[in-house]
Amino acid sequence: MLIRPETPQDYDAIRNVNIAAFAVHPYSKQTEHLIVEELRAAGALAVSLVAEIDGAVVGHIAFSLAKINGQECQWYMVGPVAVLPNYQKQGIGKTMVNAGIQEMQALQAKGCVLVGDPGFYSRFGFVHSDALTMEGIPPEYLLCLPLSKGIPQGEVEHHPAFRAGLEKG
Repeated sequence: MLIRPETPQDYDAIRNVNIAAFAVHPYSKQTEHLIVEELRAAGALAVSLVAEIDGAVVGHIAFSLAKINGQECQWYMVGPVAVLPNYQKQGIGKTMVNAGIQEMQALQAKGCVLVGDPGFYSRFGFVHSDALTMEGIPPEYLLCLPLSKGIPQGEVEHHPAFRAGLEKG
């Protein structure tokens, strides 16, 4: 397996991975592919990695700048994270998350935040913090990973592309 930055040749495969990965996900509105495309169109993908096996893209992870209390503070939103259904539960998602965290550290990010399953993301050091909130998200699913000292306090806001996905969905 190769984890590498996306290229324009990967766009269709990334779209297909996100559609397939979230097709029957119980908490998805099946707009993840639209979110990625909106982030890309806005130049807001800080990091976008693909997992490739035998020349085929089988996974994708995106990172975009988050705001806390309306301010950019070098914290990044993780997601979507997608793996083709036939390749799930083989460590691809784990490998992509770890590679993405390394990329964030290289960018000197202060931390990452995501909405996700605590059972999965806790293995990477993501934790719930009462310091952070996000409108409409149950607190236990808003997780953060500080990459420097401290966790900021306030309302987390993701890029508007996340709302555009809902509007187009």
